[in-house]
Amino acid sequence: QVQLVESGGGLVQAGGSLSLSCAASGRTFRNYAMGWFRQAPGKEREFVAAISWSGGRTYYADSVKGRFTISRDNAKNTVRLQMNSLKPEDTADYYCAAGPSMSTRPYEYDYWGQGTQVTVSS
Repeated sequence: QVQLVESGGGLVQAGGSLSLSCAASGRTFRNYAMGWFRQAPGKEREFVAAISWSGGRTYYADSVKGRFTISRDNAKNTVRLQMNSLKPEDTADYYCAAGPSMSTRPYEYDYWGQGTQVTVSS
């Protein structure tokens, strides 16, 4: 079992940066691929980025490619989402998730954090 806790959200102006962190508990963290998803009010949860269990492979949604970077530290049981050049449309609750493989589909992830709110003002 893996428990996930996100942190680092907040209010930032357009063009600014935020770094989200996801802390995982459980010795099996390194066995899981990790993903970041987001959900804006009234919208469905959408894929943002994913990273393989080793960190050797990453994948991004087109909307964040070149602006966001996902990384992980298996020694510290953490996964990070560095968000640069933020836009108002990036405003959402951001969730990290753990699953058996990299996927853009929320239902393919087994464990979820509680989310952290990101608000980008124009």
